[in-house]
Amino acid sequence: MSTTPFRLALAGLVTGLAFTASTLTADAAGERVIPPPQSWSFSGPFGKFDRAQLQRGFKVAKEVCASCHAMSIPIRTLAQPGGPEFSTGQIAALAATYQVKDGPNDTGEMFDRPGRAADKFPAPFPNEQAARAANGGAYPPDLWVLAKARTYERGFPKFIFDIFTQYQEQGPDYIHALMVGYKDPPEGFPALLPGQNYNEYMPGHLIAMPKPLNDGQIEYPKGPDGKAPVPETVDQYAKDVAAFMVWMAEPHLEARKRLGLQVMLFLIVFGSLLYYTKKKIWSRLPDGSAAH
Repeated sequence: MSTTPFRLALAGLVTGLAFTASTLTADAAGERVIPPPQSWSFSGPFGKFDRAQLQRGFKVAKEVCASCHAMSIPIRTLAQPGGPEFSTGQIAALAATYQVKDGPNDTGEMFDRPGRAADKFPAPFPNEQAARAANGGAYPPDLWVLAKARTYERGFPKFIFDIFTQYQEQGPDYIHALMVGYKDPPEGFPALLPGQNYNEYMPGHLIAMPKPLNDGQIEYPKGPDGKAPVPETVDQYAKDVAAFMVWMAEPHLEARKRLGLQVMLFLIVFGSLLYYTKKKIWSRLPDGSAAH
């Protein structure tokens, strides 16, 4: 019998163990810090977005993040089912606060007009070169799909359990950790250059974006008792804006999960019917052993 499959399996196992050992060594040396998992309302097969959290997250994104980052989504999507679900009047009022370049007009010139619900959120910079020039050479990425584009390796054995728990929240976990991970560099860390900031969870720990959030920076809507429903802290701001960014990246998440559950139920019922139909048909045939 050939030993090639066995050798390949053994080589794969050794490679996996070596990778795991190197990952643990890097973590122990402080080169890589795994973001702590957070509790999200939209996690799991039955998860749904928290409407109030999405509205708070939009407020954080609008008042803080949108000064540097683009949000390439139509304003009207904030009113669609499964999202923040602002009213039509709120969307119209919000859109009118923006000036959108349109045209050309009858004389061939471009002009500015109040925004409409169908317009996308205007970008803070006209192009990438202008964005880099205003941010010391760094380019602020679009927030649209950032929650899907940013992730990290959870390592062994967590990734095995993730298969069964359907854990897919690396993106928001990372974004939340990044927002709260600004600290003073530890002793022995190389001196920061102008425009650099130390962040515990950023790969390499160097990030061009200054600390964007501070406690009490954003005022949330008050409840009947005159108090905000959640604390106005960096941790809460980070959770809310991370949840909003997940919705931007996957606005039909709830519909997708609902359809997936319906398909699974259909397959279970259909499979059961096929099984009992097969049993019914084959029960009518004589036993082959009785013919001998």
